Amino acid sequence: MPASETEGDAACEPEAAANGAVRKRTAAPPPTMRARKYRSIAEIMREAKPAAAVIGEYYGDLRCEECRVPADADEDCGLFRIQRSSHGEEGEKCGSSQDGRKRRRRSLPLVRHKKRRRILPFVPSEDSKQRLEQMRSLATALTALHMEFSNDLTYMPGMAPQSANLANLEKGGMQVLCKEDKETIELCRTMYKRGECPPLKVVFDKLEGFTVEADGGIKDMTFITEYTGDVDFLKNREHDDGDSLMTLLLTTNLADSLVICPDKRGNIAQASSMASTTILWMVRRSKI
Repeated sequence: MPASETEGDAACEPEAAANGAVRKRTAAPPPTMRARKYRSIAEIMREAKPAAAVIGEYYGDLRCEECRVPADADEDCGLFRIQRSSHGEEGEKCGSSQDGRKRRRRSLPLVRHKKRRRILPFVPSEDSKQRLEQMRSLATALTALHMEFSNDLTYMPGMAPQSANLANLEKGGMQVLCKEDKETIELCRTMYKRGECPPLKVVFDKLEGFTVEADGGIKDMTFITEYTGDVDFLKNREHDDGDSLMTLLLTTNLADSLVICPDKRGNIAQASSMASTTILWMVRRSKI
């Protein structure tokens, strides 16, 4: 190194120390970077060349992670956990039939059945005087019609016996009541025995005769009473001019068919010649 340069550096150091400042050497600033120019997709597509299709086997060595079964065409059942018919290979595959059943979703039915409506018991009037007036109107109507009150079917001598009323003789089969409807009918029978009757009143009309009017709130599908009376064979009533006969048992052989004849005994169902559409008349059929 030349002596003049050494002396010059030594002369500068005392001056920097005297001023209390330390001089540091810094790197030269980087050159200015030019903005990068991007190519448009149209330019790229013009210069692009179609690539040649490469055909090869890429999944030949694919194996199940658990049982290490290769994914060949003959071994697809192993990958999808399909149990084979042979008992020897069944234990070698991973998974079981129980796993498949757990993951299988249950299919819902496409057809929705309409919910069946249940029979409701009647609600007697709370006022005892009102109930007494209702029973008095029924007694007046039965007396005028020369009838006796009866809430059961009666089998009189010379008519059809009780043994002829068999449900298995019904043509097309007998309609069976569900458990809830049976309990409702039994509840109504019990209320009748306690002297509790549905809120109905029998009135006389000059044009229509005896009719039934609601004496309180009655909901739809409410059980009112059972159609009762004397039971006789249909063949014995072919020329009967009464309009209150009701079929009790309809058989294939008409000679065995039974009808209910409410000409001497009955209840509020026979006390009227015209009933309201809100009342559900139930036919009394034993053996149900």
